[in-house]
Amino acid sequence: MDITIRGLQESIFRRFKAKAAEDDMKLGDALSQAMEIWLKRGRMQTPKGKLSNIKITHWGKGTENSSEEVDTIVYGGELP
Repeated sequence: MDITIRGLQESIFRRFKAKAAEDDMKLGDALSQAMEIWLKRGRMQTPKGKLSNIKITHWGKGTENSSEEVDTIVYGGELP
């Protein structure tokens, strides 16, 4: 079957295509296998809606300021 797929993320498609070639698979066979796995696994579990719907994760004592520390490292400045 020949099809056209719109809306693919180019970077993901390129990585998928490269992996198929690395595994010596035809692109159609690799895509069919990926779709079969996805169908067996069920719907992807991703949070939907507002950010406030995402459950809070506690990483343990001493990590209370981790997000601020990451921001400081990534965006510059001094650690508190």
